[in-house]
Amino acid sequence: METWDAGPRSVQQGTTTTNLADLLERVLDKGIVIAGDIKIDLLDIELLTIRLRLFVASVDTAKKAGIDWWETDPALSSRAAKSALAEENEQLRARLRELEPDDDADERPALRRTGR
Repeated sequence: METWDAGPRSVQQGTTTTNLADLLERVLDKGIVIAGDIKIDLLDIELLTIRLRLFVASVDTAKKAGIDWWETDPALSSRAAKSALAEENEQLRARLRELEPDDDADERPALRRTGR
């Protein structure tokens, strides 16, 4: 039996270590979408359908994708809440002007001047 000696062997192992911070940075930078539907039927009658859509990304990545609902939701943005409140106040003032007769205007000049 003969033995062959091929000389020193060089074996490279491609081990890449990725820590959680690197992985999270990649996901937030690129974004990830998870979508799914849950459907409950009974005897071919649809009882319930739930559609789930999850988009995990950084704020900048979400804005690039055209998603910015948190800026206009009054529950999440103080600026949106103030805007919604101002709009509601203007609608109420307009409705009040419609309901109030003009001859009462002389009785409340202070209200007219301050805008209340």
